[in-house]
Formats: sequence, structure tokens, C-alpha cells
Amino acid sequence: MTVDQAIRHGERTPATCFEYQRAESWADAVELLELWEGEGKILAGGQSLVPMLNLRLAFPAALIDVNPVPAADPRIDGDQLFIEANTRHRVLTTSEVVRNHAPLLAHAVQFVGNVRVRNRGTFGGSLAHADPTAEIASVATAMGGEIITLGPGGQRTIPVEDFFITYLTTALEPNEVVTGARLPIAGEARWGFHEVVRRFSDFATVSVSVVARPTSSGPRLRVVLGGVADRPILVDDKLLEPALSDPGHPDRARESAEAIAASLDPDTDLHASADYRRRLVAVHTRRLLERVLADNGGTA
Repeated sequence: MTVDQAIRHGERTPATCFEYQRAESWADAVELLELWEGEGKILAGGQSLVPMLNLRLAFPAALIDVNPVPAADPRIDGDQLFIEANTRHRVLTTSEVVRNHAPLLAHAVQFVGNVRVRNRGTFGGSLAHADPTAEIASVATAMGGEIITLGPGGQRTIPVEDFFITYLTTALEPNEVVTGARLPIAGEARWGFHEVVRRFSDFATVSVSVVARPTSSGPRLRVVLGGVADRPILVDDKLLEPALSDPGHPDRARESAEAIAASLDPDTDLHASADYRRRLVAVHTRRLLERVLADNGGTA
């Protein structure tokens, strides 16, 4: 059966046949997802979905285009930064609000894909795609905060560390969409981000994100690893105790970094062996902990 015949007969081939529909609002998108009963896919920037279509890794019955849904500029809401889902990556790198109040995010987004991807890709699309190597997923987890979603039952919020489940899988229900996120503003926090790639614009072999927020009892650390598991990994606080016992001391930072690396069980693939990934984690986590926790330290 040809493609034309498949369309006339209401059938589709995995390679080419799907319905295209536009959503004028997030409520429209939810309604269309319900209509397609799990067979519809949201199309925002398309920088993740379209390659999956090309590689025959996704076979949606319908593409639901949410580009008509406007995205206001990132803004401060109390002590949180509010970013709407359709915000382009490029905006995250150029917005003064993001650069001043979430400098870790503004810095890390510069490493997302290439210029084309950053111009078209969206903040919410990256979160919903849930690639375990994605910079935005890792940084959002390091910052903390919550993902805002909309479904038939209305709006709900999901803590960012509970949002990512496994490879390309989130806590979203089939008929829910990401509409934005609230992330704590940086304030006096120190931060660091290192990423190792084989070539510029490649997926991260390993990434390390560190946020240290000052408290009356000392720094509160969040360390997140990308590329070493089926989702961004928030490091257990117990593994950070040596580094926090003597902040900035190289030996204590090394002790924590090596304990973190030893706790991992990453995959071996075409890009790197498991041992190499653990070594990268040990080296880059140590460097970031030393810098971020040092008395005269700062960002890295």
C-alpha cells in the first residue's frame, strides 16, 4: 500500500503518516492529547522529536504543534525564577533575569547542541524529552524547584528530582504537558558546571553540576551527574560529608569525589567505558568541589 492509499484508507505507515494539529493554548494541547489517547506527540522546538522521527524511534499518530502558545520572558516570582515551557534556549542565555538570578542555567545552556538547536529548542521540550545527558535536565535538578504541568484534572507541580524517571521517561501522564518551571534564585549561591564531550555539540559523555547555598550551619550542597545513568543523578548527601567537613580542602574534596565515582554503575557504550565515566566523574567533581567550596572560591 502506498502512502497516499494509506492516508485515503485511514491507515498510516511508521515512516511518514501522521496528523498535524495546532494548539493555540496549553488547554488545547491537553484536549488534543486526550483525543489521540496516547498516540499524539507534542511538537515544540522539534530538536529532539524530529530526529527521533527520522530515525524511526517514534511513530506518533499525530503531532500537536504548541508553537502558537506564547512564552513570556523569564521573570522573578518571590524567591523563585519562573520560566515558561516555550522559552527558547537562546533566551535563557541572553535574558538578564536568567543571567543574574540563575547564572548556572545561563552558563550551561551555552553547551546545548549547536546554534540551530539553541534557536529552536525549548526549555519545556528539553525537560519533557528527559535525555539523561541533557544540560537543562541536570542543571534544573541541581538547582531544585518544581516542574509545572497541566492535564485534564488541572495544574500540578512535581519536584524536579522526582520528575525524571528513566531514559526519555518522566512523571508526566500521557495527557499532560509541561507548562513551565519554578527554580530557586541563586542569591549568594556558588555554582559550577563541567561537561565532557567527544566533539563540540555532541551529547555529554559526563556532566557535573554543583550548587552550594550558604546557610547558618555551612554550605548546603547539591551535586548532579549527567550521562552516567538513566536520568540525572542527585548525589546522596552522605557522599558529600568529607568535602563539607573541611570546605575547599583538596584531600576532602577528592575523598568525596572518589566516593561518588565508586558509587556509580554507568553503562559502557560507543562513547566511553564505565571505568572512563567514573574517572571523569571523580576528576571533575573534585575540581568543582574545590573551587565552589573554597573560601575565596566562586563559580567554575
